[in-house]
Amino acid sequence: MMEPASASIAGGDSPFGAASVQAAQATSTQTMKRIFITGSSDGLGLAAAKTLVAGGHKVVMHVRSKARLETLNDLMDKGAVATIGDLSNLDQTKDLARQVNEIGRMDVVIHNAGVSSGPPVLPINSVAPYVLTALIERPKRLIYLSSSMHAGGTPKLDGIDWSGCITSGSYSDSKLFVTTLAMTAARLWPDLLSNSVDPGWVPTKMGGAEAPDDLRLGHLTQEWLAISNDPEALTSGGYWHHQRRSEPSAHVYDEDFQERLLDALATVTGVKWT
Repeated sequence: MMEPASASIAGGDSPFGAASVQAAQATSTQTMKRIFITGSSDGLGLAAAKTLVAGGHKVVMHVRSKARLETLNDLMDKGAVATIGDLSNLDQTKDLARQVNEIGRMDVVIHNAGVSSGPPVLPINSVAPYVLTALIERPKRLIYLSSSMHAGGTPKLDGIDWSGCITSGSYSDSKLFVTTLAMTAARLWPDLLSNSVDPGWVPTKMGGAEAPDDLRLGHLTQEWLAISNDPEALTSGGYWHHQRRSEPSAHVYDEDFQERLLDALATVTGVKWT
């Protein structure tokens, strides 16, 4: 069983506060999980964090900078922990992994953070999930946020600038890459569960107010895959939309493409999946 304690920012004296103790007492120790969610200061990440904290889980949240910490005050008062790091910056992403490991081993990591365009689209949507997967102590479940737009991505790696200095790949490319990472993890590590999720076009800051899909359904699947013991939730290598398994682009299952993607990301980041 995890040891509760009394701080709410990674790097403090300890990661868990009194609210977490109360939540733990109200939740079975067999079902309580420690869950890290990237990009959890707003949108789907924040919505999932709220639900999971309310369910008594130990949620480790993530913000880009200290200026964003105040958005988490309510959840930190309830026992959530904050970590800080700009995922468009490789060094900060590596340090974020260090912060998470200092808190303790996660049961679940949800790679939620994402941007829709601009130079950071590959560093945030593809490189950061790769680096965090490599450096965070391996959890029991990995969940990667995808998009139906991944199907329009191009499985070509030559000439890509992964650094974010220029816009080198599209949103669709970035989601093809991260969905491929999910399937690669499922293949390489059969002792864990790795899945990708298409949350739909939902009314978040990224999706816009006119997005037609249900916001609740946009984060329900991630929560279900994170904590459920339903037989379907205990499968790996899936591409999910609203708790239904769907068929992704065939490229994500191509082992040659998977290995070439790993090689490219290892070269640019200096870290490898092992």
